[in-house]
Amino acid sequence: MKRETVEVDVLIVGGGPAGISAALHLAQLQKSRGGTPLAITVLEKSRDSGSHMLSGAVFDPSALHHLLPDFESLGAPLGPAVHEDRLLFLTEKRALRFPFTPPPLKNHGCYIISLNRFVKWLAEQAESSGVDVINGFAATEVLYDGDRVVGVRTGDRGVDRGGERKLTFEPGVDIRAAVTIFADGVRGNLSKTVLRRFQLDAASQPQSYALGFKELWEVPAGRVTPGTVMHTLGYPLRSEEFGGGFIYGLAPDRVSLGFVTGLDYQDPLFDPHMTFQRLKCHPLLSGLLAGGQLLRYGAKALPEGGWNTVPQCYIDGALLVGDAVGFLNSLRLKGIHLAMWTGIYAAQVALDAVLASDPSAVRLQAFQTLVDDGPVRREMYPVRNVHQGFRHGLIAGLAFAGLSLLTRGWWFRDPVPNLIGHKRMQTMAVYHGLDGPDRNSIKVPVDRKLTFDRLTNVHFSGTRHEEDQPGHLLVHDLDICRTRCREEYANPCLRFCPANVYEMVEVGDDLRLQINASNCVHCKACDIIDPYQIIDWVPPEGGGGPQYDGM
Repeated sequence: MKRETVEVDVLIVGGGPAGISAALHLAQLQKSRGGTPLAITVLEKSRDSGSHMLSGAVFDPSALHHLLPDFESLGAPLGPAVHEDRLLFLTEKRALRFPFTPPPLKNHGCYIISLNRFVKWLAEQAESSGVDVINGFAATEVLYDGDRVVGVRTGDRGVDRGGERKLTFEPGVDIRAAVTIFADGVRGNLSKTVLRRFQLDAASQPQSYALGFKELWEVPAGRVTPGTVMHTLGYPLRSEEFGGGFIYGLAPDRVSLGFVTGLDYQDPLFDPHMTFQRLKCHPLLSGLLAGGQLLRYGAKALPEGGWNTVPQCYIDGALLVGDAVGFLNSLRLKGIHLAMWTGIYAAQVALDAVLASDPSAVRLQAFQTLVDDGPVRREMYPVRNVHQGFRHGLIAGLAFAGLSLLTRGWWFRDPVPNLIGHKRMQTMAVYHGLDGPDRNSIKVPVDRKLTFDRLTNVHFSGTRHEEDQPGHLLVHDLDICRTRCREEYANPCLRFCPANVYEMVEVGDDLRLQINASNCVHCKACDIIDPYQIIDWVPPEGGGGPQYDGM
């Protein structure tokens, strides 16, 4: 097949905070140094900049101050400044406020933002600086020259679900670059293959992940003052389950709320989506949302492992940045600014490599020096073992988190061992006994006013895919689903997926797995926690996925 080849100086795969920051800073640096303008391209799979962006989001503007000091005059779409922090412990009926707010959860100087709008605005700043931002094209393959990354290939378009070319068929394009920056997000389809091929995580702890849900609501004015930030612990989670909820006041009549839980739970029947619905039934949230209306829904995985899980981020011809390699502070519940810092550092190193015509790993290793000597390590290193402490339950985790503030993360065993999340899930026989529990007892009534089923929530995510295309959720052994997984784990994909992608349907006297790929909100949970690791998430045809307007 003949493919068009495009040559650029720097290619950035992923148009989130890390990728766009890298592109914008590259353009700024190149302009300040003069000379021939660089060809800088951002390749983003969503149909519009920011469409796939989802976060709580309380935003630390430190990296933005560095990147665009005049961001206010440029019209940065920042929401209200945080003026009040509350940390609450929930029982089934009550909300108990902590007598003080731990320093990591004090958000003075931060803003509540829509990450969707912020990234869209940031992309506009990059384009006005000469960066080519290409939306609606998914990178599906890394191009190599030996062991050096030389670019990526975009996916073919116009292929039907049987793999045959339609009349609209267009072959993918090879985009070759002196330096490629992978900023493709949590469990990125290309960054994960690069990590495996070069064993970049061989010297680091295995990454830990969480799954976050978010809903945007319109409520009667005055329920929550804009700039109010509330975080919750406890109900409806059991002590052994990591996570909590959040409520952020965006406007007098607008709140965002959500729930985050670790993708390292032991109970095979644990249902993150149902647990989120149960959280909304708590009097604190049900009273807040009474008479309100759901506007948007979304879900996304988060890298929660901390500093000790960050792999080597440089190889010949390429750098890896942002959530793709775990730059997130789970104690502060923030990663946007860290992603931006790593994008800024990648830009500096990539520019030097291009100008020196030397994209070797030896030169690109300067990225690690910048990370180690700057605010990223200063923030992440002292809390490097915090997430691992919650493996022993909520009380032990809180105690260890508090101790870490005094010891800067030191412990008798450092790093604290970290078990891969999917290996913690126990079988039905081990966790529940041979008979198992009454599964109906864990369900929450769905009224579509306060609580919602998965399919209704998917509608509110704006998700859209071309129906007649190859499946992008690859299950490599379907026989396991109807036999071993059904018997050993009761098919946990029916519960850990927040979008009703996976269903077991009757076929004669047997059951088989049905994959409703068009529902997928690109959260990556299935790729992460499937106990057999037989699910591989790859991008659908470019432009498909959620539309997180205002999220």
